[in-house]
Amino acid sequence: MTFTSRSHDKKARSRFVPRHLNVLQLGASVAFLLLVGLYASLTGANVAGLGSSAVWLLIVAAVVGGYMAMNIGANDVANNMGPAVGSGAMTMGWAILVAAVFEALGAIIAGGDVVGTIKGGIIDIAQIGDATQFAWLMFAALLAGALWLHLATAIGAPVSTTHSIIGAVMGAGIAAGGWGLVNWGTIGGIVISWVVSPLSGGLIAAGFLYLIKRSITYRNDMTEAATRVVPWLIAAMSWAFASYMLLKGLGQLVKVSLGPALVAGALFGLLVWVLVRGPIARKAQQLENSKDGVNRLFAWPLVCSAALLSFAHGANDVANAVGPLAAIYEAVKEGAVASKAATPLWIMVLGALGLAAGLALYGAKLIRTVGKEITELDNMRAYAIAMAATLTVIVASQLGMPVSTTHISIGAVFGVGFLRELLKVNYAKMEAVVFAGHQGGDRAEVEAYLQRFEAAEVSEKKRMLSDMKQRAKSREAVTGAVLDKNEQKALKKAYKKEIVKRSAVLRIVAAWIVTVPATAVLAAILYHFMVALLAA
Repeated sequence: MTFTSRSHDKKARSRFVPRHLNVLQLGASVAFLLLVGLYASLTGANVAGLGSSAVWLLIVAAVVGGYMAMNIGANDVANNMGPAVGSGAMTMGWAILVAAVFEALGAIIAGGDVVGTIKGGIIDIAQIGDATQFAWLMFAALLAGALWLHLATAIGAPVSTTHSIIGAVMGAGIAAGGWGLVNWGTIGGIVISWVVSPLSGGLIAAGFLYLIKRSITYRNDMTEAATRVVPWLIAAMSWAFASYMLLKGLGQLVKVSLGPALVAGALFGLLVWVLVRGPIARKAQQLENSKDGVNRLFAWPLVCSAALLSFAHGANDVANAVGPLAAIYEAVKEGAVASKAATPLWIMVLGALGLAAGLALYGAKLIRTVGKEITELDNMRAYAIAMAATLTVIVASQLGMPVSTTHISIGAVFGVGFLRELLKVNYAKMEAVVFAGHQGGDRAEVEAYLQRFEAAEVSEKKRMLSDMKQRAKSREAVTGAVLDKNEQKALKKAYKKEIVKRSAVLRIVAAWIVTVPATAVLAAILYHFMVALLAA
């Protein structure tokens, strides 16, 4: 049994799988939602004093809640599993299985008995006195969020499920009670997070990747460097994830402040360093002295990090589906308008199963988008992405910044890709300097020099490059620049196409920007439609 990815015939897969798979996916989805509706009908029938219209509202809301949970599973989980799959640390099948299990466990074990019905305090529910109106408001928001996530998944755009439900609640709230219901300060924070989240994730991921390159892959003896450095990198990851789980993943079960969480995480990281130091050293000696060899040392840490991220995601983001549903249940059962509501076990299980079902049936598309269609990933790059996502969430949550884990994770992928692009362009310029400095020499001499340059330490590379620039200038092979401006533009353009897929970046960023306004407009339309339908 292995987590290593295997190559497949893409043409054969696209030719033989989709037609039958689409039918199976649709059938399984409908069956799941029908079972949800059936259970909700039995539950509603057992609630004393509940009229037939209230029972029907509960049934339809439960089905839409299940549909929302499925869309969260299909879209949001790609942030956790995409890098591990794209790097080859896990196959798609293993990723879906591991994520489905840990998402469900996180939702059921650590999802909490009480969830916030109004995500982020986006509207002031004190201005809504009627429980029935509140129930239909939340229903419109739930349906709008689910439809938007479905569309985003269909076009291959990983978006923030939290922003989806926030925009939907805002739009339905405005439709129900006017613009005064909205907490516009929260909306301003969300707008700021569109920049802060991906930028933070990208910078931290690029920083970690460059650290790995400087400390391991730029060394002559990579295996010796890996023996020293990789245990510390794995310990740092263990510290970050232990702290993250205490602060976020298990936040509904135990309340731990930042200081104790970081100390506990540090102790756990130190223990991990002691445990992995010997095995890493033995494993490194068996590997070839190359980047591919070093990459293998990061495989299992990536698998563990992906599982833990899925657990934390299930614990936190299941509220995006069950929060509005719990609010509707509370409204029809108790006639109450509540900012927090007790969550019956059946609603939490519905959310957990919906996350797992959506991931299993439709998650592969977004996992493939995140892992393979933005930039090429390996285990070291995926490690940098996982660390960036974890550290950024820890810092942002303590500062009270409303960042999106989706934006952070995808921003980290962007950061890794753009660093690769920068380094590639600079290396190409260096090659041009070398060829210019060796003008008149034979090809073998140039190739030998490039090989020595590639194997040299960083300080030696700087010295060699400086000497070669002087030689190039003295021979008048170049005039002030190694490449003229047109050549530099052509080089950058070529690497932009090769390393970071601009079309994917633009599609994803556009989807991020329009998520809140799109779901707000859709929820407002749905609310007015439902009110008109009920009045008819």
